[in-house]
Amino acid sequence: MSNALDHKETEFALKVRCALLDENINSLPAALLDKLAAARRMAIARKKPEKVAVAAPIFAPSLAGVGATGSLGTAGSGHAGKRGRFSRLALAWPLLALVIGLAGIAYWEDQQRTAELADIDAAMLSDNLPLDAYLDHGFNAYLTRNH
Repeated sequence: MSNALDHKETEFALKVRCALLDENINSLPAALLDKLAAARRMAIARKKPEKVAVAAPIFAPSLAGVGATGSLGTAGSGHAGKRGRFSRLALAWPLLALVIGLAGIAYWEDQQRTAELADIDAAMLSDNLPLDAYLDHGFNAYLTRNH
């Protein structure tokens, strides 16, 4: 809140100062006005040129003959709309391939995990030990030491 008040005070002070300078400019001697004008011209000459925004070239893939003028087509023949759709579609293909690839990897890993669990279940069911033996913590330690 105080920042807004400081800003308003500074703005008011600038307005008062400019008004006083404008009032008293006619009472200044001509030699001083000439010196001020010369100093202003020097300051303007020393001022760095403003940076001009330059548009960077945009990479746009193009196919031979698409949107070209001459015998393959003209600018008003409607190729620009088709090219815009094609370029949007061309950007979607890699994304679609990535999604399909990730879905395939997830499916494959799920199948591998299911196969591993099925092997473990089959080994447990075909073993002569009762299932309670696998629940005993001492038996788990025995299995880890022997393997």
